Amino acid sequence: MKNYFDLSGQVAVVTGCSSGLGVQMAKALANQGANIVALARRQNMVDEVAKNISEEFGVQAMGVSCDITDTNLIDKAVESIMSKFGRIDILINNAGTGAVAPAEDITDEQFSNEINIDLFGSFKVAREVAKKAMIPAGYGRIINIASMYGLVGNKIAPATPYHAAKGGVVNLTRALASEWGDKGITVNAICPGYFETPLTKETLDTEMFQNYARTMIPMARYGHEGELDSAAIFLSAPASTYVNGCILPVDGGYTCM
Repeated sequence: MKNYFDLSGQVAVVTGCSSGLGVQMAKALANQGANIVALARRQNMVDEVAKNISEEFGVQAMGVSCDITDTNLIDKAVESIMSKFGRIDILINNAGTGAVAPAEDITDEQFSNEINIDLFGSFKVAREVAKKAMIPAGYGRIINIASMYGLVGNKIAPATPYHAAKGGVVNLTRALASEWGDKGITVNAICPGYFETPLTKETLDTEMFQNYARTMIPMARYGHEGELDSAAIFLSAPASTYVNGCILPVDGGYTCM
């Protein structure tokens, strides 16, 4: 019997993998047998994540400290991953930030910072991983974590830089999918909706948000831990050979209305 989602022996790099959705997706891939590289700025946190994943799933895992806005640090990170594993099969570009303020009050620095991390950072990591690992191997799975806010606007939490950056990630995905598709590399994006993480739980559990969810989200609730996992596994799978340039909302139906 064929297991379409077996990732045994593959190496997956997950950025922004110190907490929240990054860790959840890393664990999901480890559950399918992938070796994991947890990449984020704080070494102590990624080391802890790697240790936990290795112990829980019995795969190899390493923590790599890297600021994805720093090209030199990305180069060094990819070199260290390649020296340990000799391959990178899967990249999940998950690192990001989010400035919330009325558009008329957003500073140049806030806007620039958002673009630099969410959009330019995602490109820099994809560029280096493709160049050093995936193009030479003739194989790769790149998954950019955009947002449903990269597809639509919103009236509950003004975040113009975030919308702009994530919209950029959506079309960056299409551009890279077009360029690298004939090299054995698929490039797709997941657009999560409202998900419970340590950073969002307090806001999502308010009466105001619950009322908003009942009106704006067809499933009338936010996403729970683990509900992004199957999308990440599907797009990472070797069997998903012909899925390229896909923009996949996982948002309870928010963007279908």
